[in-house]
Amino acid sequence: MRILVAPDKFKGTASAHIVAESISQALSSNHDILLQPLADGGEGTVAAFGGSNRVDIVAGPLNTPVEAHWRLHGDTAVIEMAQASGLTLAGGIEENDPIAATTFGTGQLVGIAIERGARKILVGAGGSATTDGGLGALKALHPLQRLREVSITVACDVRTYFIEAAETFGPQKGATPSQVQFLKRRLERVAQMYLEDRAVDVLNMKMAGAAGGLAGGLASVGASLVQGFDAVSDAVELLDLIESADLVITGEGHVDESSFAGKVVGGVLALAQETATPAIVITGSWEKSISCPAPIYGLEEEVGREAAFSDTEKSIQQVAQKAISNFGK
Repeated sequence: MRILVAPDKFKGTASAHIVAESISQALSSNHDILLQPLADGGEGTVAAFGGSNRVDIVAGPLNTPVEAHWRLHGDTAVIEMAQASGLTLAGGIEENDPIAATTFGTGQLVGIAIERGARKILVGAGGSATTDGGLGALKALHPLQRLREVSITVACDVRTYFIEAAETFGPQKGATPSQVQFLKRRLERVAQMYLEDRAVDVLNMKMAGAAGGLAGGLASVGASLVQGFDAVSDAVELLDLIESADLVITGEGHVDESSFAGKVVGGVLALAQETATPAIVITGSWEKSISCPAPIYGLEEEVGREAAFSDTEKSIQQVAQKAISNFGK
């Protein structure tokens, strides 16, 4: 049996690559197994394209130097903004300064990619510490004329509008209620500036609020905004991989309604239904109220919450063994 293992990360416990490897270890060697770790435009996007092969020092979200890993293949670069401007780099919600946090380092990374010969750049917008509307990135990219010969695509993991980024994601980045209001007013001013300077209205642009408005900022200088899962799945030719498989196994850390709104699990299951390919979902936990079109197995339900977090890889293997043994019964 040909089995495609195509999961997202289990956020906070296992990368998509580790999840895929753990599932594969539970499968019999008699199977033809293909691993294809996936991402929705957030953290893990570079890994989905084959992993990083470049590293450069850029300014972190709070302006301390950080090592940012990215990928360059031919004239195509893949960058995760979280590598330069991510919340983890700022010390998490406890240490982040949501007002000062900047996307300057992400702009530096895009600039470096251009200097190295990249003419097509995919920016994964997820996991950010920032709500600067992309101002920092654009400052780092001056002079902006150098973007004329470059095609930039922003892979967005949310559909949030530009101004909504403050209220929707500001608290997750450590912003107090008063700071959220400040960030909202700042985004309004930035949007007005983009409209006056570049005749680009980011206010009514879906996904412009991704990564605290970085997506909108890059859109103001010509970038295309796309659903992150679509960008990744198209690049790895996921539809063809699923169509040639007898079974596809996908998963993510937590499955809920949002998993079916541009995320990996929903995207994989939709393609599986399109090709009439059987599918299995393995997750850390899941909302029992959702309607899932494939059998779903939760680590917390099968092995307990403590084991699911303390030994995630072993737990995934155990649950995958049960899932595959039940397949076809």
